[in-house]
Amino acid sequence: MEAINNIKININKVPDAESLAEAALDIFIQDATKAIGANGRFNVALSGGHTPERFFELLGTSPKGKDLKWDKVQIFWVDERCVPPDSEESNYGLAAHTFLDKVPVPKGNIHRMPGEVKDYAEAAVAYEKVIREVFDIKRGEFPEFDMVVLGMGADGHIGSLFPTSYSLYDTDDLVSVVYFMNNKYDRITLTPPVLCAAKHLTVLVSGSEKAQILRDVFYSEPDEVKYPAHTLWPILDKVTWIADAAAAKFI
Repeated sequence: MEAINNIKININKVPDAESLAEAALDIFIQDATKAIGANGRFNVALSGGHTPERFFELLGTSPKGKDLKWDKVQIFWVDERCVPPDSEESNYGLAAHTFLDKVPVPKGNIHRMPGEVKDYAEAAVAYEKVIREVFDIKRGEFPEFDMVVLGMGADGHIGSLFPTSYSLYDTDDLVSVVYFMNNKYDRITLTPPVLCAAKHLTVLVSGSEKAQILRDVFYSEPDEVKYPAHTLWPILDKVTWIADAAAAKFI
């Protein structure tokens, strides 16, 4: 644990993007093995974007990934763009072509967000229903994911929780819609209480373009509206940050 601005942050600094992917793979396998040994299954929620792509590839090609008991793995998504699953912008699509098509995970264990549904609010409700059914929880209860894999954007967003977004304040639902007015894709995202209820969260940060925001997030007073990553500050003891040298150069 490293003390930054009087806050203990569990950060693993690695030399490059390949080392970041390998470190993420190791944590994924450790968390999966632990959860399967304890409860007979591993519930994980994944994010998209460029940063986890190599990590996903290792899941599908490395001996460690291939040896995992994939029939015990339940895969969910942290967020999704409102696009069809075969879109190049789909977070599910990224996972599908990098590792899901290469490992023996049962199709019934893959729970993608229905980004192609035209009524986004309806899609969010449908995904919340899926989560409640798989976790066997009622309204007012939140799922306890064994692992949540996050990235962080250059504006400090995690999942699709963006600065000033309404979803940052959604403490009742499991899934929320994020609407954009500037021609960006609308999105569906897990809400802050769901993220904070997870047993372990891993945040992957790569590239020099993330260096300033990583420093700002680590050294600023908690303000989840300005820096949505600060949503994790009450549960930092459950969060592992993995940053390559380029992203960590200011900390």
